[in-house]
Amino acid sequence: MTVDDAAVVRTNTRLSGDFSVLALDARAIAGRAEPGQFVMVKTSPGVTPLLRRPYSLFEILRDARGTPTGFSLLVKRVGVGSQLLYDASPGHVFPCLGPLGRPFVLAAAPARAWMVAGGVGLAPFAALAEACRARGIRPTLFYGARTAAELFCLDLFERAGADIVLATEDGSRGATGRVTVPLEQALAGAGAHPPLTLYACGPEAMLKQVAALAGRHGCASQVSMERLMGCGVGGCYSCVVRVRGAGGESRYDRVCLDGPVFRGEDVVWD
Repeated sequence: MTVDDAAVVRTNTRLSGDFSVLALDARAIAGRAEPGQFVMVKTSPGVTPLLRRPYSLFEILRDARGTPTGFSLLVKRVGVGSQLLYDASPGHVFPCLGPLGRPFVLAAAPARAWMVAGGVGLAPFAALAEACRARGIRPTLFYGARTAAELFCLDLFERAGADIVLATEDGSRGATGRVTVPLEQALAGAGAHPPLTLYACGPEAMLKQVAALAGRHGCASQVSMERLMGCGVGGCYSCVVRVRGAGGESRYDRVCLDGPVFRGEDVVWD
């Protein structure tokens, strides 16, 4: 069930001059949310910007008894809407529509879950790491960025018991190059058992490569697709992605309704 909740800013933690983690109190959404889903945030009460902005649910926030009380968003300042989120102070209210979209499909232990994040593609994985831990699965995070200064929130994944493999394009931390470099090396020695699923979010070129690596090494992949969204509820058809049907024919699915999570092998990578 989707609700339009008046989410109240709890904290706004600056990570850098362009990134922050915005924690919001929103029980109605948090109690229904699953890893991989998103919300449409109205960043201004006026008409600038006019449309809501889609954001992946980063963390599901809980009270001392484990009851969901809110969620956080990983914010990158790039335009007017994200600037308003980046600048928000505690107590500010942002109407949020959610949870929206199809979540990740989680396996049960002893299955393996490897998360592959490129840059702000880290956004859906804090919640996924927690969900894996609750199922008795120790996840692995493969996380890449341009430089070490753009690797954020590692402590969240350490607390979730995740193994972390880093890569930076400039070689300032972890492997040198894109995150698919250490991923491919790890897959070469991964073996077929227990079953392994790759969960990926980031630039589309990275998603394409992750899906290809999964097929080559005989494991499943789920990719969280990013598209511009006008409405987030399927009405405007601005967020379509081409996928294969069961009979091999191709069609266009809406990322907001049929995704954002798709099986990697179903996406037609142009």
